[in-house]
Amino acid sequence: MPTNFTVVPVEDGSRRSRHGSVCLEEAREGLSPGGYSVGDDTPRESSPFINDEDKGAYYDGKNMALFEEEMDSHPMVSSLLNKLANYTNLTQGVIEHEEAENEEGAKKVTVTAPQMGTFIGVYLPCMQNILGVILFLRLTWIVGTAGIMETFAIVFMCCACTMLTAISMSAIATNGVVPAGGSYYMISRSLGPEFGGAVGLCFYLGTTFAGSMYILGTIEILLTYIVPSWAVFVAEKQEDEKGALLNNMRVYGTCCLALMALVVFVGVKYVNKLALVFLSCVVLSIIAIYAGVVKTAIEPPDFPICLLGNRSLKNHNFDKCLKTEVIRNVTHTTQLWGLFCDSAALNATCDEYFTLNNVTEIQGIPGLLSGVISDNMWGDYGPSGMLVETKNHASVPAQDSSNDMNKPYVSNDIATFFTLLVGIYFPSVTGIMAGSNRSGDLRDAQRSIPIGTILAIATTSFIYISCVGLFGACIEGVVLRDKFGDSVNKNLVIGTLAWPSPWVIVIGSFFSCCGAGLQSLTGAPRLLQAIARDGIVPFLQVFGHGKANGEPTWALLMTAGICEIGILIASLDAVAPILSMFFLMCYLFVNLACAVQTLLCTPNWRPRFKFYHWTLSFLGMSLCLSLMFISSWYYALVAMLIAGCIYKYIEYRGAEKEWGDGLRGLSLNAARYALIRLEESPPHTKNWRPQLLVLLKLDSDLGVKHPRLLSFTTQLKAGKGLTIVSSVLEGTYMARGSDAKRSEQNLKAAMSAERTKGFCHVVVSSNLRDGFSHLIQSAGLGGMKHNAVLMAWPGGWKQAQDSYPWKNFIETVRETTSAHQALLVAKNIDHFPSNQARLGQGTIDVWWIVHDGGLLMLLPFLLRQHKVWRKCKMRIFTVANMDDNSIQMKKDLQSFLYQLRLDAEVEVVEMHESDISAFTYEKTLVMEQRSQMLKQMQLSRNEREREAQLIHDRNTASHTTINDRAVPATPDRVHMTWTKDKLATERNRSREANMGVKDLFNMKPEWESLNQTNVRRMHTAVKLNEVVVNKSQGAQLVLLNMPGPPKNKGGDENYMEFLEVLMDGLDRVLLVRGGGREVITIYS
Repeated sequence: MPTNFTVVPVEDGSRRSRHGSVCLEEAREGLSPGGYSVGDDTPRESSPFINDEDKGAYYDGKNMALFEEEMDSHPMVSSLLNKLANYTNLTQGVIEHEEAENEEGAKKVTVTAPQMGTFIGVYLPCMQNILGVILFLRLTWIVGTAGIMETFAIVFMCCACTMLTAISMSAIATNGVVPAGGSYYMISRSLGPEFGGAVGLCFYLGTTFAGSMYILGTIEILLTYIVPSWAVFVAEKQEDEKGALLNNMRVYGTCCLALMALVVFVGVKYVNKLALVFLSCVVLSIIAIYAGVVKTAIEPPDFPICLLGNRSLKNHNFDKCLKTEVIRNVTHTTQLWGLFCDSAALNATCDEYFTLNNVTEIQGIPGLLSGVISDNMWGDYGPSGMLVETKNHASVPAQDSSNDMNKPYVSNDIATFFTLLVGIYFPSVTGIMAGSNRSGDLRDAQRSIPIGTILAIATTSFIYISCVGLFGACIEGVVLRDKFGDSVNKNLVIGTLAWPSPWVIVIGSFFSCCGAGLQSLTGAPRLLQAIARDGIVPFLQVFGHGKANGEPTWALLMTAGICEIGILIASLDAVAPILSMFFLMCYLFVNLACAVQTLLCTPNWRPRFKFYHWTLSFLGMSLCLSLMFISSWYYALVAMLIAGCIYKYIEYRGAEKEWGDGLRGLSLNAARYALIRLEESPPHTKNWRPQLLVLLKLDSDLGVKHPRLLSFTTQLKAGKGLTIVSSVLEGTYMARGSDAKRSEQNLKAAMSAERTKGFCHVVVSSNLRDGFSHLIQSAGLGGMKHNAVLMAWPGGWKQAQDSYPWKNFIETVRETTSAHQALLVAKNIDHFPSNQARLGQGTIDVWWIVHDGGLLMLLPFLLRQHKVWRKCKMRIFTVANMDDNSIQMKKDLQSFLYQLRLDAEVEVVEMHESDISAFTYEKTLVMEQRSQMLKQMQLSRNEREREAQLIHDRNTASHTTINDRAVPATPDRVHMTWTKDKLATERNRSREANMGVKDLFNMKPEWESLNQTNVRRMHTAVKLNEVVVNKSQGAQLVLLNMPGPPKNKGGDENYMEFLEVLMDGLDRVLLVRGGGREVITIYS
């Protein structure tokens, strides 16, 4: 498909191509005469169709004319493939931002395609991040303290945890493109924004505290092994040495942090260029260790240690491991004598233990073939201050050991136990995300990430396991337990094993820790910036901004501030368990994400990495959780609390994001399973709760007409159970589809404003009646269908120009009855309290006339659960006839309420038999007159006009006769107004004349002409209304049994009159009609 096109140069500030060339589609947009402008992303077309005059030339001669009208929304496959082929995924922008900043006046930044392979892009970065400060500063101490076997267990657990996590991570990372953001992106897109934000921030905190740990390691190497004379705080007494060391760590750590942050701020590219130097330091150090091990088998190095009895001594304050020495036949005391005695004289008073035990000197590095491995096989834990002793030398204990802490013995600076060592060691296996974080730089990320990460973990695991065995086989136990190398003249313990010199390890570990600290200060701010730019945590939005080139300045300041907290802790052993918690939590959720995706079998779950299984992910997740509580149960709880608070905050205040996450799929599967189970059998009475279908009316602007109906729904439901808010639009869906969507948005907004939790649905139907019928029949799904309908009373039904409102209302009543659903009708719904109101006093009055399943008594209880109605008291009234025992009825009702566990006042109202009043006759007469009038006016204006035109064509005279017959009846009906005096006059007149039933519209009506059924019903409504108004006029809410509609549709108008009379004089009324089943029970 040859096409001629020209590449248009892009000016500064206009749209840039992500690659060095402009793709075919972009060039075509740039040259299109149909309204596209070069450099503008927004097409300005005069016509929404492609086959217009401007673009007709482009489609001439094409074979796809059948699809040309869909080209705007459905691009051709060739165009799609062209864009996919030219797609590149930029990293977090370190190199590109620096180039953009340095190239002043550059009009375009050329970004070359990523060319990193598995070795350079994944394997080496993971190696650099995994091997670090713990290996050089703490692994020998862990081996000496825990023993070879227990250290093997620690290393195996931690390495197995990271290997299982790497398998899960590889599956996620190969299931599509993973942009820069690494684990945060994977977790958030797999488990949703809440989990993603919570775990992402925990991972950020872990990375930040890792920076603190690396800086503390750097300062420890500097002040302990390189230049101890630089110490600002110097302890005068031995017991003050620990405090002085911590203060030195704080001072120098803060300065080092400020320097590193400045380097990161000025130019991250320098950090990247030095990464290779830092990595080479690590590799050379490890090679030096293995070379030293081999040399010990041939010629062990000379690092003597001095023992007093079986206790190891700090040998940097004396030069000879002797109490006394003979010089020219004269016995002289040594410097060691002066440390334990009050003078240099031979008859001086010395420490008791010093006097009772001899001084011996042994080799600290006996060598690979010495057999020392058997002595180092098991652990030697102890409290803080416990002296480091060897088991192979006898000693005579002293009676008084209170002064031992002031002597130059090597001792534990902290209490040691197995779980502590797990927390300290685990940071040495972190860093497995380095490859996934650089996915944008990889030539083939879906191949490189699994291979490089797993190979790096396998390599580092071999290094750690071999080092554990070699350390235990080559180094004396008392030296291994000497954390700071005091017994080997302040040498780094692992350095004493290295060849050709301990300085290889010292310098290598120093630069390794520096590089790792810089990498942490580089990566953590970008992770925080990625979270902030996602917009899921509102209070972090400020950290999404930075310098003009995108560098996260504010995030770097935040990271430096948190990092300073770790530095103020000042102890590497105390900081390591903290970051272990955060990394373990991150790894836990990576495993959870993989397991959830695998079990859900979602169609989009198609990883290229096939060597995974959900059982491995669950095993990794369980191992992560176990290691969290093994390391430190209280740190684990704090980390979970932090993650939980962030989760709830994002859920409550965060922006709504739809990332196709696995938890949503899990929710769908769980919902499907639950719906199928619910449909197997109807719910028991104990589980019954109102599942509401709320029928709302919309105004002309498609806004909610009665928002208080939603408020009442919230108060009634308290967020529990099913709520479906629905409405109906008249018309066809093709014509009013956009209105329906806009109406749904308005409904959602109203529900959000009123805090109504539920679903909304707008139906477009040819008429309102059918629409409400469809909703009542089909709303809900499976076992989650509504069992009650809530609607507002049609208040202006008498003044309405047509009869549709009240007819629709009555048909809705009939349909809910047929569907065996409860019906709640709220009168004066706009007068109901809002969710912000608090009814300080008052009552909820229930008028229990007929039993309809107990819904009348259950509703007040549910309302009082909400804070709006909580202080209202509940009163139940029932009506007794003349032949009922009202006293016994009250006792029985109180007993029934007690068994129902309902607190309410009970009152029995006696309604005496009485004659039908004149007022009742008047009401009935007006009602029937209005009914007759409505029947006469049922024809619409158009129908009357068509009828008149047809008759006019046939016979003009007949047409005139019909008009004469139809018109005069109207004034009598319209002006039919009765008063009590008029009614009394009419009654006397009718008695005197004793006339029969006359035509209603040609003469005054008489009571004898009224339907006696209507009279009796009106009498009941009037009498009951009098009683209710007398007792409950001041109530906050009145609940009444709603009588059913007449079976004969001819009496629908009368039914509305009965209900109107029944509620007359009451403000807030809720008519309740049960669904035909019991909803409340006395049984538990």
